[in-house]
Amino acid sequence: MQPYSTSFREKVVQAYQVGNTSVRKVAARFDVSKAFVQKMLKQQEVAGHLTPGKPGGGMKGKLAGREVQLAEMVEQHPDATLVEYCEYWGETHQQWVSASTMCRALQKAELTRKKRLYAARKPRLNESKSYAASTGSK
Repeated sequence: MQPYSTSFREKVVQAYQVGNTSVRKVAARFDVSKAFVQKMLKQQEVAGHLTPGKPGGGMKGKLAGREVQLAEMVEQHPDATLVEYCEYWGETHQQWVSASTMCRALQKAELTRKKRLYAARKPRLNESKSYAASTGSK
């Protein structure tokens, strides 16, 4: 969403300063929130201008920029679990992270792989078939 223009912000502040009105009435008149009007009044008072600020950015993860080290770790220990990766990372890099942090970092670096279960699975019988086999009926 784009920030409101400077001219619109000036109109909102001017409407409050000129008339004997409340913040709520100004907000209703311009179809904005009460908090926006209060924020503009405070910005005008403190900063002396109403230009919109720079939009905020997202937070970077603890392991951002460490893709090469993560790839080396996964290459050295391809069958390790997330918890084992966390322990290894903490011991080698002195930076302890949670399993979810490690999982997100591995996903961003596209280093995920599905682990195979090597144990043979026993086929499950349908209850009606097993009952029929045990009673001798069809």
